Amino acid sequence: MNWVLPRLLLAVLAMLAGALLGWLLGRGPGLAIGLGLVGGACGMAGALLLDAVRSERLLQWLRGPWAAQAPRDTGTWGELGYRIEKAIRVGERSVAAERLRLQQFLAAIEASPNGVMLLDAQDRIDWCSRVCAEHFGLDPQRDRMQRVTNLVRSPAFVAFLQAGDFSSAVQVTAPNGRSTLSVTVRPYDRGMKLVLSQDITEAERADAMRRDFVANVSHEIRTPLTVLAGFVDSMRRLKLSEAEHQRVLLVMEQQTQRMQALVGDLLALAQLEGSPRPANDRWVPVSTLMRRAQADAIALSAGRHSLQVHLDQGDEGAEDAEVAGSESELLSALGNLVNNAVRYTPDGGTVDVSWRWRADGGEFAVTDTGMGIAREHLPRLTERFYRVDASRARDTGGTGLGLSIVKHVVQRHGGEIDIQSEPGKGSCFRLVLPALRVRRKLSLPQPVA
Repeated sequence: MNWVLPRLLLAVLAMLAGALLGWLLGRGPGLAIGLGLVGGACGMAGALLLDAVRSERLLQWLRGPWAAQAPRDTGTWGELGYRIEKAIRVGERSVAAERLRLQQFLAAIEASPNGVMLLDAQDRIDWCSRVCAEHFGLDPQRDRMQRVTNLVRSPAFVAFLQAGDFSSAVQVTAPNGRSTLSVTVRPYDRGMKLVLSQDITEAERADAMRRDFVANVSHEIRTPLTVLAGFVDSMRRLKLSEAEHQRVLLVMEQQTQRMQALVGDLLALAQLEGSPRPANDRWVPVSTLMRRAQADAIALSAGRHSLQVHLDQGDEGAEDAEVAGSESELLSALGNLVNNAVRYTPDGGTVDVSWRWRADGGEFAVTDTGMGIAREHLPRLTERFYRVDASRARDTGGTGLGLSIVKHVVQRHGGEIDIQSEPGKGSCFRLVLPALRVRRKLSLPQPVA
């Protein structure tokens, strides 16, 4: 009722003013009363007109975009406009805060390596993350409110979505044909669905490699174990001559050494994969590594090959070259390459071990004049147990893990392995090391006598 009292007071004052004016002019009660009533009516009319103007100003502001300030009138209309504006600003700030939280939430989903898609009750795309769009070949903007089964034509995905049993995930092939996706669906609200997609291509490949690895190890160990078991049974059941006895023991020794080499290489691989990278502040002379590799090659070749070791002289001589890392790992990698070259090079062939400086570091190179390797085999040579010729590899005593060890060693030292080969023209294996891992030996100042 606060808004009524000021207007009544204004009307009463106007009526009293009119009555006083009438009394002064006419000196009679009739005229005074008449002018008082007229004054009261005018006062009331003026108050109502003022209210109408203020209310119209407030209505005009309410009909507008609310960006401007509400009318700052006095009285009830001014107070009402202020209160409405305050409520609007509070609501705008609340909406802005919610919008910011929604943007942050969507940005967090976009940062996820997994895809997220929201479907309505009719399986239309309500929202789709960038990763999910890449997985299914969609456009996050253009394909909104389109039925997902009209866009994703994978039979497995369509059947999974229509079946309605979402207790487990389904694996589908991505539209590009090169990736495998694991798709999970979770219903929520009233018929809406949350679709989660994950690229499991690498996991599937790793699992396949693990299965192949276990199968290969089992096969590699089973073969010598079968030979050993057979000879043990023969020695127990049969009466062998001394010559046969010695031959059996020789074969058993060879098979035992083969298993020991296999187990040793497996342990070496496990150690390489499970240990931190070698420090880059422990320097090993290149000449030491090459001479030790040469000694091993001479012992394995037994004079059947021509072995050469070359140190690139450069400006200061490669005798000053040093490599940062693990001496045992580097020697293992270089030794594996030299041993392979000796094993696969016919008698009378040449095996060359060299070091040279590069603009971006340095490299070890092992070159042979063996039979060479066809181009299609080169990308897979460093895979575990991969052999170009399995029967020949077993004849030479290889485990199929040597080049895999070499690859792990050089990668742990920040480098890479480069293989060049051609059938009938030999092979060249290079261990390329970055500049961070190679240097010329520091010269210590001579003490003053």
